[in-house]
Amino acid sequence: MKKADVDEFFRRLKARAPAPKSELAYHNPYTLVVAVVLSAQATDTGVNKATKELFAKVRTPQAMVALGLDRLKGQIKSIGLYNTKAKNIIALSQLLIRDHGGKVPRDRAALEALPGVGRKTANVVLNVAFGEPTMAVDTHVFRVSNRTGLAPGKTPLAVEQKLLKVIGAQWMDHAHHWLILHGRYTCVARKPKCTQCAVNDLCAFEGKTTV
Repeated sequence: MKKADVDEFFRRLKARAPAPKSELAYHNPYTLVVAVVLSAQATDTGVNKATKELFAKVRTPQAMVALGLDRLKGQIKSIGLYNTKAKNIIALSQLLIRDHGGKVPRDRAALEALPGVGRKTANVVLNVAFGEPTMAVDTHVFRVSNRTGLAPGKTPLAVEQKLLKVIGAQWMDHAHHWLILHGRYTCVARKPKCTQCAVNDLCAFEGKTTV
């Protein structure tokens, strides 16, 4: 996709969602980390239902450690893989207290050193909590990038690196949210809604339905 087409691509997505935000509910960088860890292989809606009561009383690593593993499991048992996720959340909370004074670090390596936090989660936290121009590649971003021809790649890392190269700086604050929303609601996995697509004419998908 040519640079002018990439700019037009994001100009149209911005027109549909001028100020996109994460659909995960959170209150501060710490609760954002917890929410993103919980969202692995789960829907944002499901995570939000589970964290509504949890975040009403737990918004710091100290409060999470005080809550304890068993009570945390009880709060998030509706979420898939909740046993492993609960253990990771308690462990990362302990590390935040021990190594970072209870604060979420604004540093990729430090974030990825936390249990349950991979590159995608670190990118989400850096972008959403701290405004860093990062690109979190989830299944939606991966699909849209490959299907449209925006940034084709065989792995999430390859797609991330290509997106960072082709997307102009003026779009980076919200680019990953625009791509997520487009993949979640329009460029869906099984039957993309091509006739409702704002970037239909810019898309390289051979199976698309023209407007």
